[in-house]
Amino acid sequence: MSRARGPGAGPGKGSAGSGRGWLLRLVIAFAFAQGAVSMARPAVSYRALALGADETAVGIIAGVYALLPLFAAVPLGRRTDHGRCAPLLPLGVVLISGGCALSGVVSSLPAMAAWSGVMGLGHLCFVIDAQSIVARQSAPAEQDRNFGHFTIGASLGQLGGPIAAGALISGESGALGRTSALALLVSAGVCAVALTSLWRIEHRRTPGSRAMKQPAKVPVTRILGARGVPAGIFISMAVLSSTDILTAYLPVVGEHRGIAPATVGLLLSLRAAATIACRLVMTPMLRLLGRTALLTTSCLLAGLLCAGMVLPVPVPVLAVMLAALGFCLGAGQPLSMTTVVQAAPAEARSTALALRLTGNRLGQAAAPAAAGLIAGTAGAAAPFALLGALLLAAAGLGLRGGRAPRASSVPPDPTPVRDREQDDSVPLADRNRS
Repeated sequence: MSRARGPGAGPGKGSAGSGRGWLLRLVIAFAFAQGAVSMARPAVSYRALALGADETAVGIIAGVYALLPLFAAVPLGRRTDHGRCAPLLPLGVVLISGGCALSGVVSSLPAMAAWSGVMGLGHLCFVIDAQSIVARQSAPAEQDRNFGHFTIGASLGQLGGPIAAGALISGESGALGRTSALALLVSAGVCAVALTSLWRIEHRRTPGSRAMKQPAKVPVTRILGARGVPAGIFISMAVLSSTDILTAYLPVVGEHRGIAPATVGLLLSLRAAATIACRLVMTPMLRLLGRTALLTTSCLLAGLLCAGMVLPVPVPVLAVMLAALGFCLGAGQPLSMTTVVQAAPAEARSTALALRLTGNRLGQAAAPAAAGLIAGTAGAAAPFALLGALLLAAAGLGLRGGRAPRASSVPPDPTPVRDREQDDSVPLADRNRS
């Protein structure tokens, strides 16, 4: 007889027969929220340049985006492990919208950095609870697929956001400050649209799970000591830092090489479109290669492509490189989510995801600052060499330590209800053999 399950457990009866409408609504909401952030990040860089910032200042402002979330991630994860996920989703949308709008209104670099931090905090609130919902309401064998579909929302936002920013931002006749401010205000409105999809996202818990005594907090050291968690965190950090610096510094590279903002927006969107393509074909790639080989190969190729972007190649060649880079970067995030979730203790999955996001924010805080210092001394394209080294290190770590105890990477179709209702106390390896 199965025991009642706590909030950190896997899917129960409520999710087995509820379909995946909740996932579609979550993907839509994530697409608008991420679209707003992807639109705002290059707009912040352009507005900072219009206000007199140099490459180093742009890197610092981009790093502040990660500063507030760095301290909030683990407490938010603890809260989610022992409570509902859904309430933080609208709060995240409000903070993102406010950060975008106020970044476009203020006229000083320190104030822009502060509101960029608020934007980052809102993004953390949204993402940590959205990822926890996916982990909680997906059967183990469905997690690779569902996380892959979930991150398509991010890719859709990254596809549309830069195009919209590039269309709105213009540096002609000294209009860069005004048009970048307009892009930030529009991004605030785009994010607010996400509120319309945040209904019936989280399944109701059974009476037994509500009455169950809350489990003790799992120490962070135990979570980090679980095999597969450190590798998943580092790979996620490397991949996200690459995407983040690419978004923040391609406008700077474009300014130095004479590439128009609209073209830069199209290049960033091409990268995002290739990432979507990767996630759409992730299931057959997993069947062909397996999770560890796919993670390692994608990070290795992405590292080589990032390093190659230092070269002053023509725009068509740059477009091909960015498309290939986007495809390679598409696998890292969803597979690292599954790796961390399935390696962590069941009662601390949200905290493990929060630690993964903490690693992401560490990368987002340190990598842009380091990139700014490198760009200030070695040129605007030099940070991409740093990204190449980071991704090559992630490839090595993925090969060495990326194998975590897990369910089958490719979900059966369909998943029997009785398998979805298995007790989380049964070892994962035993469930896979049953």
